[in-house]
Parts: sequence; C-alpha cells; structure tokens
Amino acid sequence: MAAGHVVSVIEPEPDRAATVEQARRHDAPIDVRIEPLQDIAKLETCWRELEARATHSFYLSWLWVGTWLNHLPRGAHPHVLIAQTSGRTVGLAIVCRRTVWSLGAHGRARWLLSETGDAGFDRLFIEYNGILAERDLAAPVMAACLDALAHSLSASDELVLSGIDPDLEATATGVARRSGLLTNVREADVARWVDFTKIGAKSSAKSGSYRASLGRSTRQAINRAMRLYAERGAVEFRVMETTSEALAAFDVLAGFHQSRWGSKGSFVNPGFRPFHEDLIARGIPSGAIRMSRTLVAGQTIGVLYNFVHEGHVLNYQSGFLYEPDGRLKPGLVSHVLSIEDSMSRGERGYDFLAGFARHKSQLANAEHAMTWIVLGADTLERRIEERLRRARQVLGRFLRRQTSGPTAPVATANDDGCPAETVQRP
Repeated sequence: MAAGHVVSVIEPEPDRAATVEQARRHDAPIDVRIEPLQDIAKLETCWRELEARATHSFYLSWLWVGTWLNHLPRGAHPHVLIAQTSGRTVGLAIVCRRTVWSLGAHGRARWLLSETGDAGFDRLFIEYNGILAERDLAAPVMAACLDALAHSLSASDELVLSGIDPDLEATATGVARRSGLLTNVREADVARWVDFTKIGAKSSAKSGSYRASLGRSTRQAINRAMRLYAERGAVEFRVMETTSEALAAFDVLAGFHQSRWGSKGSFVNPGFRPFHEDLIARGIPSGAIRMSRTLVAGQTIGVLYNFVHEGHVLNYQSGFLYEPDGRLKPGLVSHVLSIEDSMSRGERGYDFLAGFARHKSQLANAEHAMTWIVLGADTLERRIEERLRRARQVLGRFLRRQTSGPTAPVATANDDGCPAETVQRP
C-alpha cells in the first residue's frame, strides 16, 4: 500500500451545508489518500472537528483514539486515511501496517483498521470499529475509503477489519467482490445489551421495572444475593466522582481481576494498565468514563469500569470479590445496580460488549452483531493459512473443554464481564 506525500491533514474547511448539498447535487467525488501519521496534535484538531459532524461509537472518539495513539508500541507504523470532497474532510481513520511472515518465503504487509498487529497490545480489544465519517455522507465515505484501501493492496497484502457492524461488513464484502479479493470471516459474535426502551426506561429505577423484566431464576438469584449481602450491612452502589477515586477503584479492580484470572488476565499485558490509567484520567472529568464500586458494609465486592457515549453505557472491564458461598453474586448484583443507576440518569442502554459470558445472556434483552474479517487476494497460500487457522481454533476449543471440564462453557469473554481473555481474537 503506497503512501502519498505527507501533507497536513488540517485544511481550510468550506461551509458544511454548501459542501453536503454540492455532494448530493453534483455527486462530487470523494478523494481518499493514506499518509504516515507524523503530527498527533494536528490530527486531533481535524479529528475533533469531524467528530462533531459524525455519528460514531466510543471507539472512534478522540478520547479513545488519541489515548491509543499515545501508547502505540514499537513497530505499529500508524497511517491516517483521509477522505475529502470539495476540499472538505469527511472521513478519517487510522490504519497500521505490520509485516508478517507465514508460509511464504517473503514477508507481506498486513493493514489493520484501528489495530496495530501487535497481539499483546491489541488485547485492548477494539469493538464497534469503523471509519469516522460525516453523518450525511457516511455510506459513500465508508465505501470510498474501503475501496481505496482494497485497491492499494498488493497481491500478498491483506486488510484486517476487526469488530465491525453488519453495515460496514456488507460494504467491505461488496468492495472485495468488485476488487477480486477473498473475504474471510475470522469470527462472528454479538454484543449483548439492555435496551431501556423495552423495559420502560422513563419510569423510576426504584420501581423495580428492570428486575421485573428479568427471568424468574435470575430474579431469584439476585434477590437472594441481595438479602445475604444485606445481612452483613448496607449495600451501596457508588460512582467515583474524581480521577483519584476512579484510579483507586481501578487498582482494586486489577487486584480482583488478577486474583481470578492470573496469567490469563488482561493485566498481564504490560501496556494494559498504563493505557487505561491514562484513559481514565482523561475521561473522568467529562463523564465519558464511569468507574463504580459496589460495597457491602463498607467493603468493596465489585468494581465496574464503563464507558459512557451518547446515552449508552458500555461495560469494558470489571472485577469482583468472589467467595466460597456460590449464592453470593457480586457480578450480577453490581451490574443490576449499575443498570438501575443508568436508567435513573435517563440514559438509553447498557452494553456488555462482545463475547460470551453467562451474565450477559441473563441480563440483556437485545444484541448487536459484530464480525472480524480479513480481505486479501485469493491465493493458495492464503487458503492454506485459513485452513490451518481454523484447525487451530478447533484444537484450542477441544483443549479448553478438556482442561475446563465437561460442564464449563467455552467462553470468549470472562464470566465477570471482561473482554476476551482465554480466546485471542484473530
């Protein structure tokens, strides 16, 4: 993928309404170029300006993207994809280039959208991935950007699109078909979430409307756990108001998490804690990061690390105090209290993000589809690699069943609501 001459991504922007109208009326072409990233400060100015004109996920906010760029590992080689029409920037994305070796004698380029290709660092886990695009031109901008990326691939290159929604997947598949590329779906998953409109979000959370919407066995488990906890003392749900409180709670979360998951936990990744400590410090003042504790008689039994974006809460990470008594459910109790808190704030939904965990099925009432795909030339080498990858996946599932026991689920996410630990995304 050839990168053009490096120029500033910040250019004079003409009137927005006039530009959109011109694009609609004259079908103005969308020009796309790819440049090595050299100046994060300049990119921030342009990104934030476009962000205000886009409908996007939390993972395309500058809070996430800017923090991510400041923590990139060596060898990431970030590039900026810039889409413009009539001199106006209407699309932005970060793609990283990484050289990989497999069956062939020569390395090939792997281009990744919002990822680095470093398996450890990418366990930060991108979801709701995409291209930041002006909302009135989102569909043509995304098509133009993917078309430019696809046509820039050499015969041995591949493009990795992780955690994308069905619309972007359909666009990518169409682009691949027109470009003569092969599309491999590495994984298909769903993000389970609670749609408050289905449970009367306008009513008070104290009315118990959410708990009443749950299945009978789930309600019973929650009510029993609440009674057992209440025998010890007051059950409290507390949102951390300051950065120092949030970071202290994150430290408690890390202790719970490592105690449960050990070498399989997120915090084994040396870049995980510094990235999130930075993200928390940046996001707490604006309310985009919400850290909470669930306490019983003053003792913390659960910590939830959530993102807040456009009226939706996304549960990214969590840690709980597990005890021998299986009737105590620190995870279920913490999530239910967090959901009721979100409802009381007038928010619209609570998202558990992708991956399987029992509590997600118990507490959610809706889901979003999400896929991980790779585009590349239809070569014998790639077909062999795909078969080997699938064989490794099957073997991995078999081995996990053997080590976990016959009744244990083969999970792609932690049972306490964390991103995938035991299964590495492709």
